[in-house]
Formats: sequence, structure tokens, C-alpha cells
Amino acid sequence: MRRAIRVRGLVQGVGFRPHVHGLARRHRLTGWVLNDGDGVAIEVEGPAGALAGFEQALAAEAPPLARVDSVSATAARPRGDETGFEIRASARSGPVATGVIPDAAVCDACLAELFDPADRRYRYPFLNCTHCGPRYTITRGLPYDRTRTAMAGFALCPTCAAEYHDPADRRFHAQPTACPACGPRLTMPVGDVMRRIGRGEIVAIKGLGGFHLACDARDAATVARLRRVKQRDGKPFAVMVANLVSARGLADITALEAATLTAPARPIVLVRRRDDGEAAATLAPAVAPDLAWLGVLLPYTPLHYLLFHEAAGRPAGTDWLEAPQPLALVMTSANPGGEPLAIDTEEAVRRLAGIADAICGHDRPILVRVDDSVVRVIDGAPVPIRRARGAVPATITLARPVAPVLAVGGQLKTTVCLTRGDQAVVSQHIGGLDDLATVGFFRETVDHLKTILEVTPVAVGHDLHPDFASTRLALGLGLPTVAVQHHHAHIAAVAAEHRIEGPLGGLALDGVGLGSDGAAWGGELLAVDGPRFERLGHLAPLALPGGDVAARQPWRMAAAVLHRAGLGHEIAARFADRPGAAVVAEMLTGGVRTPPTTALGRWFDAACGMLGVRPVAGYEGEAPIVLESLVTRPTVLADGWTEDADGALDLTPVVLALRQVNAATGADLFHGTLVAALVAWAAPRLAAAGLERVAHAGGCLANRWLAEGLAQGLRAAGFEVLLARLVPPNDGGLALGQAWVTALSVARATAVP
Repeated sequence: MRRAIRVRGLVQGVGFRPHVHGLARRHRLTGWVLNDGDGVAIEVEGPAGALAGFEQALAAEAPPLARVDSVSATAARPRGDETGFEIRASARSGPVATGVIPDAAVCDACLAELFDPADRRYRYPFLNCTHCGPRYTITRGLPYDRTRTAMAGFALCPTCAAEYHDPADRRFHAQPTACPACGPRLTMPVGDVMRRIGRGEIVAIKGLGGFHLACDARDAATVARLRRVKQRDGKPFAVMVANLVSARGLADITALEAATLTAPARPIVLVRRRDDGEAAATLAPAVAPDLAWLGVLLPYTPLHYLLFHEAAGRPAGTDWLEAPQPLALVMTSANPGGEPLAIDTEEAVRRLAGIADAICGHDRPILVRVDDSVVRVIDGAPVPIRRARGAVPATITLARPVAPVLAVGGQLKTTVCLTRGDQAVVSQHIGGLDDLATVGFFRETVDHLKTILEVTPVAVGHDLHPDFASTRLALGLGLPTVAVQHHHAHIAAVAAEHRIEGPLGGLALDGVGLGSDGAAWGGELLAVDGPRFERLGHLAPLALPGGDVAARQPWRMAAAVLHRAGLGHEIAARFADRPGAAVVAEMLTGGVRTPPTTALGRWFDAACGMLGVRPVAGYEGEAPIVLESLVTRPTVLADGWTEDADGALDLTPVVLALRQVNAATGADLFHGTLVAALVAWAAPRLAAAGLERVAHAGGCLANRWLAEGLAQGLRAAGFEVLLARLVPPNDGGLALGQAWVTALSVARATAVP
């Protein structure tokens, strides 16, 4: 018998063809396999039992980086004249339908070679194989072949070429493969990099998707200098350590967090810092000021491992990787002032002048800028806070095939999304569209995704806010547009990744988003049904004294709560150390420049302002992040909330109660009461609307106490709870929600009556 088999998914560049070749030989089958625009095509011939075993093993024994979405097989005419099984050259027929594999951390087999003095790739910073190494960041187009990657300019030496063409070799068709004789090279020896870091210098190191700024995380003066020259304010730095046992010396790490840290994606994982004195003294205070959570990541490129190997004295073998290593490195994005990452050495020299003391580059081009991903375990699963390297451009399967559409996200934490059939591809984190360089990165990302996916969108979805740069960019594309309300998009993103097209409830909780009534929303209870939504309720509106400036000065929001409670006369005295306190009191009394907002983020700020936690924030969300770090055991204040005349949830009582307690007690009280209030207020409204499942999204859902408390409370009330798992709950997920709403709107508009 002969079978024609089609395998779809992430099946190119992961060793799938040699996997098929090995299975065919094991089952003594003849035929061929090749890559094409639709995935992997196979024809295989032999006895029925052998064919059945072969087909079962295709997905069950797939290579570690593969993701098999479907395997379909049809009968074919037996040939009878084949003598073996061959791997054929890639072919193209029609548009590309396969995906690109995300970049993956160096595998154990390559590490064994990296630290084997007898191996020809000993300490070679660019070794990789079919099961690891760069993918998306070096890919120019599909099918995934060397000529379409950043390695096109590096001709294989005879030894590497023999490995590349041998189906039994681990490097068979490993497109980035190379060795010291034929591959990329560093511009600075690893030993020099570590000597400079040891002297207290900041070194810019070229990685997979851009440059890192690296320094000794234990050197207080250097970390403080890095924060100053990078204009980082109080934002925490990520710390790279050699291995899991070293990470446990800094933080209490659960089994799931450990699995996330060591997965091929190698994201930055937010883990709870150990509170013993020894662990606290290990890192410079400026690494993560006043935070209970630390962003930790493990090495993911050979170069990273070589830095730790150098610091350990260059031991032979890999046993040293199982032992604690004292070196801890700050590894932060090399992008001054929030600009896009630097990706080539000349650019780094120009843009990082005055920041980096030295630059370690290399000559393998980076084709796609990609930052490190950031992940947090929430409610028993990893949740992306920033989705980038290691996660993009993995596809998200939708509830059904839709027209190709583009969505452009919001103003901050921007991503873009393209749909193709029943797949959505969300880009890497782009960032805030506040400067021309980032807008250029935005355009670059859209163009690259359209190219590698070969998608021409028929419509574009964007935020309702007319002043967002992303909205203006969308309107300039010459395509039909769909304006999607910000919080509708948040809930639609969760619906899209959970493959839900029908009705569901949604709690959208964030800092701000333009509402359909023109007001500033951010604490919304919605009923969402595909392209439509209804507002079931919202938080009580708070005045924003001074407008947007209040979001960076939490004391102003505390003043707004005092005014709301009829205690405006307390403002000037309570905030006497704040310039302009008396003026703010007058603004609130007169209703001058005090637009209302229902945003939960501003109620968080009010709590912080009342407790004296970061009265003035250095970066977006700093005060609530510090407040979350103070929580140990949430408590509930009886009568800590009310409903106003419109049925809006009013948190004034609990915020007023914070005047009488210290910051730690207040953090517990506010978080516990907030969760209880939201559950008690939302549950009956959801039930009255006939909604049995509810999605949570918005930037506030990055707060673990809030997200887990809401999930537990609403499950106890009988609801099915859906959380963001594949895209961030914050504005990094907006593009997916916009794309889903836009695609459903297009489908409805073009439906035959």
C-alpha cells in the first residue's frame, strides 16, 4: 500500500524530515519526504501494519521543537519500484501555510560539545543543531532553507557540509549550523568580556534578537550607574544566572517556575525573592528596588554559557553546570530611552555611546529585532507579561478559519497580529509608539510578518482612540478599518485564544482605554459576543486631577478619593510635602481639569497614594507593583465597598481605611477587599445576563494576587473562568483581540443573507 501524508504545524527547521526518514527506515518503508509551503509532504509505501505504525509515530515521536497541528493521509497508487526512502529538496506550490519556529535555547547535546576540549566546536559561540538555536530572528522567508536565512553568506566547510547532508546526523539541514572554520565570529574574545565585567564595566553583547547590556549584578556601583545612564528610573533589571541551582540561591522557585525557566524558550521568569539576609545581600540593591519579585533567566545561547564557563575557570565537561555558580549578570535590553533594540554592531556603537563601556558584536546578521520574553506563573500556568523571543511567531489556533486581517494593537506594549486561515500570528513586543524609531520598528514588523506569512490583509483593526499612533498608522494603510473598543479587545483576545466565538462575560481591568462614550474606561464588566459587546457595569468614576499626570502621581488619586468622600479639606494637610497639593484640592472642588475615569489602575494608585507607597512613580505602574510586593496574606474589610446610585462599584471605603494603617497591612487589606468586592459585585450581574463563563484581562491582571483571587472567587460562585495564557493580559494582547473582532466583523459584513 502507498499513502500520501500531509503534516501541518511548526514542522520546518526542527528536524522533522530526518525524523520521518528514521521512522521510514525503522518500518522498512520506501518513498520520500519534502518541505513545501504547506508544511511537510510525505509519500510512503509498504505493508499496511508498517504504514499504521509509521503514521502513529509521526506526531507521537515528533522532534522536541516541533508542533504537529494535523496529520492527514490519503491512499496513493503503489509504485513498487523504489529501493529506499529519500529526503527531497524543498518545493513550493501556492501560498505558504506553514509557520516559523521560535528561537530555542542551546540543547544538552550541543552543550556537551561546547565544553569538550576534544570537540572541533569547543567553546565555539555559534554552535547549534536541528534541535536548538536561532530560528525566527534569522529567517527572511519560507520555506525555511539556509538561503532564506541570515546564514546565507556563510558557506559551509566540507565537514559541516557533510553533517548538513547526512540524514542520520543531528545537524541534517540545521540551517544555522557552522563551526570555527566557516561560521560567524565575535568581535571580542569571551575572556576580555569577562575581564571588563569584573572591572565594573558595562558591556553590550550581541545576542539572538538584539544587544544586551550586561554587568555584574552584585556590583552596586555599576548597577546604579547602568540605571542612571540607561535612564531606567526604578524599573527592575533581569538577572541571568548559570543554572537552576544558582537561581534557587536567589529566589523560592516552584516546580512549574523551574520548568518554565529551563524550557527551550528560556524566558525571564518572575519569581519570589528569598527573604533571608544572605540571598538579599547577593544582588545590588538597584537591581529590583523594593520588589519581592525578581526577573530571572538562564543562559540560552552558547555565548551566554561561555561567560559563565569563563568565570568558573573553564572546567572540562558539563558537571560544573549542576553546581552553584556565584556569577550573576544583569542582562537588560540595549535600547536607550525605550527605543528599539540595537541589532548590528555599527548601530550599537552609535546608539550606546555613553552607556556601554565596550561592545561585543558578531557578524551573523539579526534579521528580526526580538526582546526577551517575560513570564509569570499565575493560577497554575505560565502567563506571558511580555511575549517575544522564544514565543514568537508561534501561531494561535482560532475557533474557525477567517479572512486575512491585520490588527495594530494600542499605544503602549504594542504588538501586531495577522490572521491566516484558522491561525493568528502575534508579533513580538514592539513597545510604546512614542518616538519615530519605535514607529519604524512597528512598520518593519508589519512588513516582515506579511512577507514571511505571505498574507495580504483585507482589513485592519485598531483601537477606538483616534490619537494613538497605531490608529493613525492603520488609517493610512488604505484598507477597510474596524475600530475596536479597548476593553472589548482585551476580552476578545482571551476568547480568541480559548477558541470561543459565542457569548461570555469579561472583567477588563487596566489603567485606561477610550470608552465607546468618549470617557476613560478601565474597570469594566462586559458581555461579549464576537464582534459585539455590552457594558454590564463599571467601577465608580474617579476624578483625574490634572489629567494624565495623575497616573504618574498616585498621591493625586488619593486626593481624588478624599474629595469623593467629602474630605477635600484634608488634602492640603495630608499631602503637605507634595508641591501643588492645595492647588489639586482647588481643582477637585471646582471640577477644573479633573476628567473622570473608571480605571481600576487609578484606584490602585489611590491606595498607594494613601499609604505613601511611591507617591510619585518613576515608570508606568510602579506604585501598584511595589504595593503588590508588600502583600503577604490578603484580608477583607467588612463594608469595604458600596455601590453608587448607578450601580457602579465604589471602593472609597477601603481606600479611606488605609489612612489608619501601615503600608504592609494596607497592601493586604486593599488586595483582599478588592477581590471580594469585584466577585460580590460582578457575579450577580453575570448571572442575570445568562453568562456562565467569564474572561479576565487588562494590565491589572498581571497582579498575581488579583488574578488568582478573582479566578478562585468566581469559580466558587459557579462560573467557568478564562485567563490569558498565550498572549499577555495587558496591552500586548490587544492585537489578537482586535484581529478576532475584525475578522468576525468582516465575516458578518460579507455573509450572504
